[in-house]
Amino acid sequence: MSAVGVIFSNIHDENVPELSRQRTMGSLPYGGRYRLIDFALSNLVNSGVTTVGIITKNNYQSLLDHLGSGKDWDLARKSGGLVLLPPFGAIDNNGLYKNRLEALKSITGFLNRRNEDYVILCDCDGVYRMDFSEIIDYHESKQADITLVCHPEELVNFSSYTVVCSDETGRVTDIEFNTRPSGVIRYYTNIMILGRKFLLNIINDSIAHGYKSFREDVILQNLKSFKVYSYDFTGYHATIDSLGSYFKHNMELLNKSVRDELFGARDIYTKVRDSAPSKYGFGALVKNSLVSDGCVVEGAVENSILFRGVKVGKGTVVRNSIIMQDTVIGEGVKLNCVITDKNVVIRDNRNLSGCEIQPYFLAKGTMI
Repeated sequence: MSAVGVIFSNIHDENVPELSRQRTMGSLPYGGRYRLIDFALSNLVNSGVTTVGIITKNNYQSLLDHLGSGKDWDLARKSGGLVLLPPFGAIDNNGLYKNRLEALKSITGFLNRRNEDYVILCDCDGVYRMDFSEIIDYHESKQADITLVCHPEELVNFSSYTVVCSDETGRVTDIEFNTRPSGVIRYYTNIMILGRKFLLNIINDSIAHGYKSFREDVILQNLKSFKVYSYDFTGYHATIDSLGSYFKHNMELLNKSVRDELFGARDIYTKVRDSAPSKYGFGALVKNSLVSDGCVVEGAVENSILFRGVKVGKGTVVRNSIIMQDTVIGEGVKLNCVITDKNVVIRDNRNLSGCEIQPYFLAKGTMI
């Protein structure tokens, strides 16, 4: 498969401001040991893509620390591999990009230097396992200019989605932005396949005409002139677009069938951290939870996710919560529907509670 991957690490930062205040969307911790970018990056690598460009904007120190040279994803290569595309990386970049189209404009040099036939554009707001080679086969069979990856699902929440409407052949007839639908819809997963030279032509034409939005000004306005097709991905796909959805989809990992679908057939790679095994005290009680390496548990943990290095004191009860790396929870604490960022300290006998829709959040480094 002749394709290069491009991942937008900052595009959806405003959706989860609580967690992205000091990091990019791509470096949001997820599922006990992963970051959101791991899913897009691992899917590209597992599909045979050996060159991946990561577009950054700001707050990307955490992302750089996580990615390193790319060796954990087999992308530490002399040719291609992991390519970081920070702002001000080109001589004609005079400011931070404001939208997807400006971000693509800033990497035209990178795209011009590549010789692959196709470009796979991905965001970092999705959790899924996908074989991109199958989508490119579909793209070629339809002789499409652009293929949008969609997910058919019955929605009952209040999130905003981009809904794709297609005819019986799969050709896109309409796109609805920022709608709040209900019932069975086909929402856009922010994954797109298109030819590399075609994308460069689009970017140059957009610059010449002063277009601002890639979706509205380029795709929507050219549905009749471009061959835009939709591809239905029917596997598990979770979109992180709020603190509530972040909590909900993390909790779905406690379901074995979801874990098997995400991590069963092909690995999701992440940065390796050598930690000691978790230690459980005599009074520890753990039910239906994911506990990462390096934790010390002396209390009760139920329906929760503990990241690496978490300490839970004696007499403490942690329920329905997400506790991130190196958080220290004292004795006699009661937590329910709580999300703690990294390096939080909760002193003895505290009682904190939120709900599934609006979990109680503690920012990085908080002491309470």
